[in-house]
Amino acid sequence: MDTHIDDQHDSPRGGYQSPPEHRYARRTVDGERLVAIFSSLVEPIGQTLPSSSEVVLHDLSLLPNSIVAVHGNVTGRRLGDPATDLLLERAVSGFENHYVGYETQLPDGRRMRSSTMIIRDVAGNPVAALCINTDLSSWITVHRIVSAMIGNVPADAPADTARIAAELLAAPAPVQREDSPTTQVDAPTETFVRDVDELAALLINQAIKTTDVPLPLMKKEHKLQVVRDLKARGMFLLRDAVEMIAESLDVSRFTIYNYLNEIADEEAAGLTSSPPAARTRKRKGTTLND
Repeated sequence: MDTHIDDQHDSPRGGYQSPPEHRYARRTVDGERLVAIFSSLVEPIGQTLPSSSEVVLHDLSLLPNSIVAVHGNVTGRRLGDPATDLLLERAVSGFENHYVGYETQLPDGRRMRSSTMIIRDVAGNPVAALCINTDLSSWITVHRIVSAMIGNVPADAPADTARIAAELLAAPAPVQREDSPTTQVDAPTETFVRDVDELAALLINQAIKTTDVPLPLMKKEHKLQVVRDLKARGMFLLRDAVEMIAESLDVSRFTIYNYLNEIADEEAAGLTSSPPAARTRKRKGTTLND
């Protein structure tokens, strides 16, 4: 779905404007070919994995409703469903290389092991994201059974026995970046949503929470902080983002445009610091996508 921003006359100063079409990335001929190739590979890749795994392909030119191929039913998503909050944020802040083996969590509490591969065209532009999500529930059950059976391995146990027990009982491996295999980063917070309305509500709630101020007590600086945070999260890639934010903050859409103009002025002057959520993620480690 294309992003939508109100027409010129809806903006008080006309300073914050977007082009007639508002996609994250234009699909090149090479990008279209790559999306077609990987779409055809999603099913066979999924068939080679356990049934507890899911393979998802995102066409980044279609953000936010970017899912174009799915095999498996771990997250319950279907064709045309939106990206996660992290993938949307990365579309704004910029994609890095592949991330393999990071842990995420489903709304019902199930733990997952996820990997995200960014597919680039011949010019190096990101055109798609191939994601693999594996429900760890069965493996956790096996882990508990093995742990109960093995218990503490005696110090005089054969070397192979001690090694195998240690491997079976080891904690999940840290996330490894393709360009730096030994780099460890903290697991991200990621939410899997089924539609754009759910995604919008999630982003707005996350941004409001970063202020630590109840909505009725918010002043201009707090609401400006929320809009700044939402911009960094990719909220404005969603259709009718201005209207949804204005309603949530109990202000007019003209006020939101004024905030955006103010943020644009800050960015032009080099005065804008990272939003609170972004600063937190930078301290904790590299943000990942799915």
